[in-house]
Amino acid sequence: MKLNLLVAVGGIGLLLSGCATSKNGTVLDRVGPAPASPAFSADAPGTLLVYSAYEVNADFNSRDPHRPHYSNYRILSTDGNLLQRVHNNSGTLLQRPTEVNLPPGTYSIVARANGYGTVTVPVLIAPGQETILHLEGGAKWPNPKAFNPANDVRLPDGDIVGWKSPVAIK
Repeated sequence: MKLNLLVAVGGIGLLLSGCATSKNGTVLDRVGPAPASPAFSADAPGTLLVYSAYEVNADFNSRDPHRPHYSNYRILSTDGNLLQRVHNNSGTLLQRPTEVNLPPGTYSIVARANGYGTVTVPVLIAPGQETILHLEGGAKWPNPKAFNPANDVRLPDGDIVGWKSPVAIK
């Protein structure tokens, strides 16, 4: 009887500990600007726009505390050094994420993705072009039929994160 009770309690403990673990550490493929983006001079900065998962807690100091806010994220260099922490709220009435201008190159974004915890997404910033990441889940892309397994980056549940980057800029 004691052995059965011990096995039952141990099994329940294992199940509960499995539910308590987070899905941190997911690393996705590199995301870049849309393939049909026009070319610019090599020294023009590019733009990064990250739709990260919404903040869990309300910000009662904001313009509208009942409206969800995108969570903050970090931009890392290719060698893993912190370049910038981004407060991801543009402060506008539309409350879009913050647009970040960056020199052309490859970076890593560490942000929260809806349902996945913290993820790392390598990004390519191309001169004069916009690189968009959708980590909030269920994004409405203008032409979803243009995406296919050869040109998109997706979360494990199938949500599109952005355009796959085929090449790197040095």
